Amino acid sequence: MGLLRSLSSLRSDSLDLSAKTVIMTPMVHLLLLPLLFSIAGGKDLEEKKGPFENTMLDVPEGTPVPYPMHQFQVTHPGVNNFRLSGEGREKIKISRDGWLYLEKSLDWSQEEHYTIMVEALADDEVVEGPISVIINVLDVNNNAPYFNQTDYTAVVRENKAAGVPFTRVFALDQDDPKTPNARLSYSLVSQIPNKQHTLLFQINPNTGEISTTEEGERMLKAREGIKYGRGEDQSIETLKTKFDEYCPGNNPQSIPYEANPFFTCVERAEMRRRNADPLEDPDYTLIVRVQDLGGESENALSGNARVHIVVQQNLWFSPGPIIVKENLLGNYPMVIAKVQSNDPDAIYSLVQKERELKFPFQITEDGEILLTEPLDREDKNMYILVVFAKDNNDQELEEPLEIQVIVGDVNDNAPMCEKEESVFEVQENEPVGSLVGKLLAHDIDDAETLNAQLTYTILSQNPPTTPIVFSIDAASGEIRALRSLQRKEEQAYHLSVKVSDPAFSTDCKVIIKVIDINNELPLFEKTDYGNHTLAEDTTVGHTLLTITATDADDPDSGSSLIEFHISSGNDGNVFAVETDGKGVGHLVIAKPLDYESSKDYKLQIDARNPEPLMKNLEYGRESTAFVSVSVTDVDEAPEFSLDILDVTVPENTTKGSVLLTVEAKDPEGKEIGFKLDGDTRGWLEIDAATGEIKTKDNLDRETLETFEVTVTAFEKENPEKSSERVVSVRLLDVNDNIPRLIEKQAFICVKKPEPVIIKAQDGDSEPFSKPFTFTFAHGKKTPNWDLKPIDDTAAILTLKKIPTEDKTFTLPINIKDKAGMGVTQSFEVVVFIVVIKRVNKGGKRKTLTEEEERERNVMM
Repeated sequence: MGLLRSLSSLRSDSLDLSAKTVIMTPMVHLLLLPLLFSIAGGKDLEEKKGPFENTMLDVPEGTPVPYPMHQFQVTHPGVNNFRLSGEGREKIKISRDGWLYLEKSLDWSQEEHYTIMVEALADDEVVEGPISVIINVLDVNNNAPYFNQTDYTAVVRENKAAGVPFTRVFALDQDDPKTPNARLSYSLVSQIPNKQHTLLFQINPNTGEISTTEEGERMLKAREGIKYGRGEDQSIETLKTKFDEYCPGNNPQSIPYEANPFFTCVERAEMRRRNADPLEDPDYTLIVRVQDLGGESENALSGNARVHIVVQQNLWFSPGPIIVKENLLGNYPMVIAKVQSNDPDAIYSLVQKERELKFPFQITEDGEILLTEPLDREDKNMYILVVFAKDNNDQELEEPLEIQVIVGDVNDNAPMCEKEESVFEVQENEPVGSLVGKLLAHDIDDAETLNAQLTYTILSQNPPTTPIVFSIDAASGEIRALRSLQRKEEQAYHLSVKVSDPAFSTDCKVIIKVIDINNELPLFEKTDYGNHTLAEDTTVGHTLLTITATDADDPDSGSSLIEFHISSGNDGNVFAVETDGKGVGHLVIAKPLDYESSKDYKLQIDARNPEPLMKNLEYGRESTAFVSVSVTDVDEAPEFSLDILDVTVPENTTKGSVLLTVEAKDPEGKEIGFKLDGDTRGWLEIDAATGEIKTKDNLDRETLETFEVTVTAFEKENPEKSSERVVSVRLLDVNDNIPRLIEKQAFICVKKPEPVIIKAQDGDSEPFSKPFTFTFAHGKKTPNWDLKPIDDTAAILTLKKIPTEDKTFTLPINIKDKAGMGVTQSFEVVVFIVVIKRVNKGGKRKTLTEEEERERNVMM
């Protein structure tokens, strides 16, 4: 309030700052803090106030000063001043009424955080503190990204696979790499030339890798040039020879090559192709951009660069797919394809991708692919060859090529029947044209050719009839009846069917059985099976009764099979009928009975055939039976609403908080109670009436991270009727511990000055524990000591300057956990100077014996 009163006075005394010269004394500077802060941030100063305790503050770099950060409110009535120590005291100040403020702007690139100590004073006497204040400097986006080069050069070959990088650009940003300010995104601004308005290149926005697009893979073309064979000389003389071969008559003998405009044109084009400089003579130039903030903000900063690209001719491409007819006649080995590397000295090798035993292919040193023997499509219809081009050091010169060799089919296989005898059934009295079945046959020749197209023909029928009873579809093999059949006339027919392809044929056997029509109903032995009583705890699977029914249809047909269905009264599907289809059924309990849900059942059970009934025949009363079931009550234990009870809570949960409410009820509606067992720490309690589980003491994850308690629900009138559930409790860590020194004192003997290992421990877990940071307080280095971390929990302290006498050093060491929480702790080091002389009783100095010296060293 003193600061606000001072501000009010300042406003009344200095209403027109523009008309008066204000001397910015420290007091005036401080008094302006609230006003400036209010204008700049529009934030209530009350939000900046807090108790006098360890504090962490975030301040953006470049904040206009003076800038109030926090006001400490102390409880001691006599406090009239504060004192700072530690890092950044030239930039960070504190007023007499506890306002911590910036006097100079902060720069993240110079220092990411400051640690200061604050003491509350009463007339220069420390009455509270010290406390630590960590000020984190927040980076702002004030550095534009930039490329490590302004111009890049690259070479890409024709047909380069889309999406496979062939070059990369790289940019940097000096902002905080842990923030979006340094998260870079690359983009393609333009492509020159772009005559077809089609981008042939693309850039990965995250990595800066440049690759071809699908259009680029197809459309990129190199400058035309002369093709040279393996090991062929590429001199001017060779060029003259090739010119004569490709352009006969264009160089009369009387005209020197150097004077022939056709030859000189070819020569210039060839030299330009060979010596293409991406920087001076590119085929394409890309303008690329990099933006920070991931390129997702209109305020993102950016940088640009150029990528100059030359397209080179690609002789290395797959000649496949290659089609080779099976059983091909000719002289082996025979040439079926050729590949050529972009390096004329490449060494070729050939492997099979599938790694199978049979591999009838070879490759010559000139890249000719040879077939060594005839192929069989039915053995293997396709081979995938992989061709490598390597140098003399077995290093790959090109990406491996995959070549498909497809084996073409010839008609060298006869059709085959799927079964030795195909058996079909057809009901009597089926209408004319009814489908009897489909004969299955196949041909292992290529199904996509005429070689495997089959034709079906009936050769004979036994017993014979005039005309024959059946027909077959020549293309599909479907067999149909040409008249209505009667079982009493013939029970079965035998057919011989010819199946042909254009070159071969085979005979298939077919048996057609005439089966009985379903003209008889299933009949129960009795239609009422009476009343039955069951206790509600009767086990699932118990057989209540056996029912029987009969059917007069042919016992070998589906018309006589009987299925039982409970068609009504079976609420919740509690009952089921088990049967083997031969007319005997067992009524069993399929689900637990529950008196409270249903006390009585009247079941209707129907007997049915899987085959449809004859037309105009319907099921009647004789095919239905009834059973009545009564359920008697049994006193059951209370039931919990959930089977698994897990709860996860922070360890700083307030005492008396409700962690979980367990729910249970008694099936008979009796009053129940709850109790809790297994809480060895006495942390929890349960409301016996409501089932609320509350904390009755403070929880501590460092003492016990997980534990289990047992909740029992019981009938109050009959406690023996009870049920139990285990409640699993897991405590979540909070940062309620700071790293502390394990040992606070060490000794160094100057004669053997071994470094001191400083270790700390923190009761918290990830992310509030290790790794620790060890620094001298105030972030300053000392000429006497060196402090360096050696692992996540320890640092090494080394004496650099030896004192002239025995001395005890008290070193303020700041230890922080991974979350940045920690305090400065005192570490005491006693340094002994070894004296090798002593004074004897006569007052003369005497050299110590070796034994005495060893004893003194042990004491050190």
